[in-house]
Amino acid sequence: MSEHEKKKLKIGFLGAGAMATALARGILAAEKTSPQHVCAYDIDPAAARKFSDQTGSPVVKSIRELMEQSDVIFLAVKPVHAVGVLLSIQEAMGKPLLLVSIAAGVSLRAIESYLCESVRVMRVMPNTPALICCGASGYCLGSNATNEDEHLVQELLASVGVAYRVNEAQMDAVTGLSGSGPAFVYLMIEALSDGGVAAGLPREMATYLAAQTVKGAACMVMETGQHPGVLKDLVSSPGGSTIEGIRRLEEAGVRSAFMEAVLAAAKRSRQMGRKDH
Repeated sequence: MSEHEKKKLKIGFLGAGAMATALARGILAAEKTSPQHVCAYDIDPAAARKFSDQTGSPVVKSIRELMEQSDVIFLAVKPVHAVGVLLSIQEAMGKPLLLVSIAAGVSLRAIESYLCESVRVMRVMPNTPALICCGASGYCLGSNATNEDEHLVQELLASVGVAYRVNEAQMDAVTGLSGSGPAFVYLMIEALSDGGVAAGLPREMATYLAAQTVKGAACMVMETGQHPGVLKDLVSSPGGSTIEGIRRLEEAGVRSAFMEAVLAAAKRSRQMGRKDH
């Protein structure tokens, strides 16, 4: 797709919540299309207004109108509402389109079973740091999705962070790790800040230092390519303060707690898919 064609790419968001807004803002910031070629529909007027205010893009009054104005539609509703929305899409179907679902736990098979055979479907699990072009996404292809579809979606996702193609069986793991992961990291930053305050730092300074420390450590992993354990050892002098802190973390089971958090979120994603679909 040429740069001129990209600027005319029409993207619709069915659901205008935080994730849809983050993706739209990231895609627009990366100049993959223009604000007038992005639109959204949401049954909640407040969500629709917020989407429009934060993206500069219009909202429409119906699913049919959204479909008429879009080449690619992101299905950005809660999993519990997915079936009803898919039935509405089926009723409003007027042209071939690419449907990209970001509804956690809703399988490709479930989505395709409610739509006509001509619809191309992809599943994506993005995360909210896409808002600042630091997202981490996984995606998989439905039975009708083409190589061109994959290239387009991969490029859109890469414009707001990193994106990996995975098997659908791995999508729940992606949900548990990068989908839910930002919340786990925010909890860690808050805890580090609390520790800084307990040690005598002002709250604002402690929070900024904690956030910058997490950012810096993440950049070290990504830019050096070294295993996190190697980088950890480089900071841990024999008998020093860092290794003492790590000993306390290990005593508290922090490593296991993070692992269990990812596994629990992934398990919940699978349960949501089975329960609702």
